[in-house]
Formats: sequence, C-alpha cells, structure tokens
Amino acid sequence: MSVFFLTILIILFNLIFYLKFDVISNFAFFDKPDGKLKRHSKPTSLIGGLVILINLYLIIFFLTLLDIDNSIFKNNFLSAIIVLSTLFYLVGLIDDLKNLPPNIKLLSLILSIFFVSYLVPEINLELVKISFLKKTYYFNEYSFFFTTLSFLLLANAINMFDGINLQLILFCLFIFIVFIIKGFLSLFFILLSISFIFLGLLNFKNKVFIGDGGCYLISALVGCSFIYQYQNYDNFLFGDEIFIILLIPSIDMLRLFISRIICKKHPFKGDLNHLHHIIDSFIKNKNLTVLITLSLCIFPTLLMFLKLETYFILILNLILYLGLISFFVIKKKKYKSSE
Repeated sequence: MSVFFLTILIILFNLIFYLKFDVISNFAFFDKPDGKLKRHSKPTSLIGGLVILINLYLIIFFLTLLDIDNSIFKNNFLSAIIVLSTLFYLVGLIDDLKNLPPNIKLLSLILSIFFVSYLVPEINLELVKISFLKKTYYFNEYSFFFTTLSFLLLANAINMFDGINLQLILFCLFIFIVFIIKGFLSLFFILLSISFIFLGLLNFKNKVFIGDGGCYLISALVGCSFIYQYQNYDNFLFGDEIFIILLIPSIDMLRLFISRIICKKHPFKGDLNHLHHIIDSFIKNKNLTVLITLSLCIFPTLLMFLKLETYFILILNLILYLGLISFFVIKKKKYKSSE
C-alpha cells in the first residue's frame, strides 16, 4: 500500500508540473541562444535540473518516512547522494547563469567531491574488479584520487552527452533500467524514471533544458549509485562492465579532450565536435541523430548481457565508433566540396 501511495504521489507531482509548466516556467531562469554553441531558436527554461533535484528529495523523504526499501540507507548512501547531488547541481546552476571559467568549475567540482568523501568515507572508490582478469585491485591510500577522477570524468561525459533534446534523458532511463534489471534499488529508480519520463516530454517539445546543473546532478546520482552497488554487492557488476554501460559517452569525451588539446584549446571548453553534432550535421534530423547515438550506447550493454567478454566488446565498439565518426566526417567534407 505504501509503495502504491508513493508511486501515485510522484506521478501527481510530475503531472501537475507538466500540465502547469507554462505558468511555473515564468518564475524560472532561461537559457538564451547565442548563435554559437547555443543554437536553439528561443530562450528556454533551465528548470529541468531543479525538477530532478526536487523529485530526488521527495523520493528519498518518502522512502524514509514510509520505511520502504531499507537497503537505500546502508553505509550512509543516502547522505552521500543528497549532499553530492545538491552540490553538483549548484555548481552547474552557477555555470548556467554566470558561465564559469573551466578551471573554476573544475575546482568547484573537486571541492564538492572532497567534502562529501570526507563526510561520507563509504562513498570513496576503494577497489576495481575486472571480469575478464578475474582479479580485484585495491586503491588503498589512492582511493580519494580515483574517486575524484571517476566523478569528474563521469560529470564531463554526461554533460558533453547532453547536446540534443531527449538524448541524455533517454540514456538515463536506459541506465535506470539496468539498475532495475539487476534488482538493486529497483523502487528508487522506478520512481526516478517516472519523473524523467514527464521531463522528457517537455524536453522533446523544446520547453525545458536540463542544463549543466541537471547534468552534474545526474552524474552525482549515477556515480554514487554505481559505487554503492559495486562495493556492497558482489553479484552486481564488475568495473569493466560499468565502463561498458558508459562506453560511448566516455570515449566521445576522451576524443574531444584529445582533439582540443591537440588544437591547443582548453579540454573543458565547449565546441560542436561531439558525436551527435557530427552525425546531425550530415543527416540534419535531430530525432534520427538521437536514435543512432542511443543505439550506439545501448549496443555494448546488450553484448555484455549476452555474456561476451568485455575486452572484445570494447575493441568492437571502439572500431565501430571511430568508423562511424570517420564516415560522417568524410561524407560531410565531400558534400561541402561538391557545393
């Protein structure tokens, strides 16, 4: 009965937000197009990240109040996810509003991770388990370094992946489904999925963006959840399997970092060279671009669930990714030269 009540409550909250969005958005902040990196046609509400944060608070509050799914409170996971998600959201929100210099933004994220890892040591990444090597490596005194590095890379990978409406929201729903299939925190992620579905409907209509605040919040939420499950349940996922789930956003981020450094640009300085930008510049259909990009993201995980070795999946998808990038870049150059 408690689960039914909580589910209805989350549906009602998000339904009201969806139906009354035009009124609510009048009190929100907007992302204005600049003709460069921001190419949307009109100012768009950036309230998406705040809605995710409110849903997170509501879900955790009622899970606590109604004493549902006690596993969520093990090892101070609750404290870590609330505090880090809030801090990451605030850093992203300030960046949305003030366009923070990359170094200041990076330092703010590092300080946020440091504060939470000190407050909740259980969130530190203490080990990595590699499936095909059948070995476990312990970080020991380097635990904080690898924890910080993991969160920073995830935050930037997710932020860079948010370039076309619906793309990041659908990818998050895919990650939530993986958690649900694995049977960990299922109710928590089912309720979160409800909020993301309503938000996705508005995002698809170009009414709301998640913004950097929402992207960083999502990275904190996903990162804490992966570390919590990974370190507390032996039958969850290996480290290399988690990387496979995040493979395409991760290698796209690494490619962008390398290409920017080669071009003597700051690795965190935005551009229009992301995977989805390259695909969309050729096919000029954003919905089809999202479909292609998400298919690339889901494909490695499907192979993993078919019990293929992760090193084979990595090599295969790296070849596929680089081949696709090369194909669209060459096609685009040929198209331009023929004009």
